[in-house]
Amino acid sequence: MTATTTTVCTSASTAAVYPSFSSYVRARGPVLQRTARSLTANPCDAEDLLQTALTKTYLAWDRIEDHRALDGYVRRALVNTRTSQWRKRKVDEYPCEELPERESAPSADPAEQQALRDAMWRAVRRLPARQRAMVVLRYYEDLTEVQTAELLGVSVGTVKSAVSRALGKLREDPELACAA
Repeated sequence: MTATTTTVCTSASTAAVYPSFSSYVRARGPVLQRTARSLTANPCDAEDLLQTALTKTYLAWDRIEDHRALDGYVRRALVNTRTSQWRKRKVDEYPCEELPERESAPSADPAEQQALRDAMWRAVRRLPARQRAMVVLRYYEDLTEVQTAELLGVSVGTVKSAVSRALGKLREDPELACAA
């Protein structure tokens, strides 16, 4: 049985072989790799960038008149290639007609949630009456500080300070610390 080969890239198969290009890449490869590395975020991207720039240089090898300026030519190819990659970067967000479904996080155990709510209510009930009223109005009834102050007939500053002290007591409550 004989194997047949199919040429994939016709320009590469018809291009001349340049021994001077191979020697140039062997001699200057590490320096060019450092230059590519300085243009990218990681070493793998730098290798890809250098490979692309060297491919462009190889295809233009017979058109390059001054081979003493090859480093400048390859560096310019590196910068131009990197700029093109940056401009063509993949965008992960696309506009669409409908919003995608949200991925739901694993929900907590309903029994644990209920136990936490019960512990919270017990802790709120242990607060002094005035602080309890302000916490309930602010966080359970979702009133603003101004609305809470008007409803209770106190100043907004009194609401702020009382709620702050109440939240401090709730943070220090041993039953809530165990439940959380």
